[in-house]
Amino acid sequence: MPEFIVFMYNDAVDRSIANDGQAWGAYLANLKATGSFNGGSSIGRGSRYKKGSQQSPSELSIEGFIRIEATSATEAQVVLEGNPNYEAGGTVEIRELLQDE
Repeated sequence: MPEFIVFMYNDAVDRSIANDGQAWGAYLANLKATGSFNGGSSIGRGSRYKKGSQQSPSELSIEGFIRIEATSATEAQVVLEGNPNYEAGGTVEIRELLQDE
């Protein structure tokens, strides 16, 4: 089954909702109950690097990710419902993890 990675950005309008530990616990428990959850984590601040250029801070940085299994990109969008960052008006990006050979 295809795997997807869901990135949460740090641009939520309502940070109290986006940072609500109980809401995240309930959301992740729901994902685990579906059997589609393959892990995830919060991500700290970072920097960007490019050869020949100076280091620069990440602008609209990613603050966490979730890995899921879904039959399609459309099905993967189901994870948006109840996602505290998404519900708080924050950006959530879904990308398919391609199997490189």
